[in-house]
Amino acid sequence: MRMQFICAAAIFFVGSVFAQAADPAGSYKIEGNNPDHGADYSGTVEVTKTGDTYKVIWMIDGTKYIGTGIGDENFLAVSYKSGDHTGLALYGEKGDNWIGIWTHAGGKALGAEKWTRQ
Repeated sequence: MRMQFICAAAIFFVGSVFAQAADPAGSYKIEGNNPDHGADYSGTVEVTKTGDTYKVIWMIDGTKYIGTGIGDENFLAVSYKSGDHTGLALYGEKGDNWIGIWTHAGGKALGAEKWTRQ
């Protein structure tokens, strides 16, 4: 009985470590390209857990973009706004980092973005 408890506790601990490693909350360096003209950009993004959702704040070339995300350890979907600009992004976890695609509202092309955990 004691051995079963120890095994169950070990499995729970290992599972918790992997779940935390894939949680999107954290600070990242970002690199991406713009869907409109393909120009590369870089900056930072901060992801904070806010109940069942995530607050996502990008800083790119002095411009702040604020988003609300939903997801889990496998994906993160984010709607964002900056001034009159809105859009949608979708990210998938890749190890401790995240890669994704995004577009502006009404967009017809996709940009790409990679988040590298800091």
